[in-house]
Amino acid sequence: MCQLLERVPDTSSSSSDSDSDSDSSGTSLSEDEAPGEARNGRRPARGSSGEKENRGGRRAVRPGGGGPLLSWPLGPAPPPRPPQLERHVVRPPPRSPEPDTLPLAAGSDHPLPRAAWLRVFQHLGPRELCICMRVCRTWSRWCYDKRLWPRMDLSRRKSLTPPMLSGVVRRQPRALDLSWTGVSKKQLMWLLNRLQGLQELVLSGCSWLSVSALGSAPLPALRLLDLRWIEDVKDSQLRELLLPPPDTKPGQTESRGRLQGVAELRLAGLELTDASLRLLLRHAPQLSALDLSHCAHVGDPSVHLLTAPTSPLRETLVHLNLAGCHRLTDHCLPLFRRCPRLRRLDLRSCRQLSPEACARLAAAGPPGPFRCPEEKLLLKDS
Repeated sequence: MCQLLERVPDTSSSSSDSDSDSDSSGTSLSEDEAPGEARNGRRPARGSSGEKENRGGRRAVRPGGGGPLLSWPLGPAPPPRPPQLERHVVRPPPRSPEPDTLPLAAGSDHPLPRAAWLRVFQHLGPRELCICMRVCRTWSRWCYDKRLWPRMDLSRRKSLTPPMLSGVVRRQPRALDLSWTGVSKKQLMWLLNRLQGLQELVLSGCSWLSVSALGSAPLPALRLLDLRWIEDVKDSQLRELLLPPPDTKPGQTESRGRLQGVAELRLAGLELTDASLRLLLRHAPQLSALDLSHCAHVGDPSVHLLTAPTSPLRETLVHLNLAGCHRLTDHCLPLFRRCPRLRRLDLRSCRQLSPEACARLAAAGPPGPFRCPEEKLLLKDS
């Protein structure tokens, strides 16, 4: 081995021969050079006499100008470095920001405490609050209080940036409007997993690819869900939304659907059939307001399902919107008398419903008469 590590002059081969020999070694040469490149970040210099110098300063010689390359010591190849992913950490605001009073430039504190300032901030709109956040660091922390942001409207924005999403999470609104926006499925899932107190969610006009994030996000406090005018929604997709999550715990006998606690559901303009209505009656039994307007497949059998003796919505429905359902006829009007709590019934733009039949229903009503401010619109004062 010592003789092999000595400097041996190569007189039988030229530089072109050494290049061809190095190319002939192929795979073994590249495997030997990989650790050095990974450690040093550069390729070791190649000599004309076929010499190589390793990391420890020892020279490896190819005896006689041919044969495999000898290097000593040969360490193991380092593991590949994992790709660096972009991380966006959002920290919620502290529950009671310090200081509790506003420090002044003179060194003293303002006489008004934080609670008094928050009452003043409650009379400001979102734009004014953003201006107040630029005054000082204390006001900036106070203006993140979730009591100042009960509702956030981001509707009709083409794109949602990461600062906008993190700002929503820091404010923790109870109602969020993302209608007609370009929110993606990943962004919506990121938001819903961090807004556990969200009570109202508006997603009308969004794509179903984005709305499908509802199938994997927990929404324990949700009371209103708006899914109007979402394109390409079929019964199979609504089934994924209404059915309970598949990852139930072993031994669990009762599986609750994702919309068990929803009280108001808006499904206007969807291709909703009676099969989806049956799932709705089973997995959303606490609905008090239901919007099925402009659903092309809703007809008299659908009204029979909603008002059947086995339907839980028969006793809970207060507002029902069936405007623009052209399959409804006068034969379904007596069925609405089965709903004793019904206070608003919208039948406008239903072509096959006669105004005279709607007037007779308004005169009788379930259980009292209705008033008709507009044709085919039945209202009852609570």
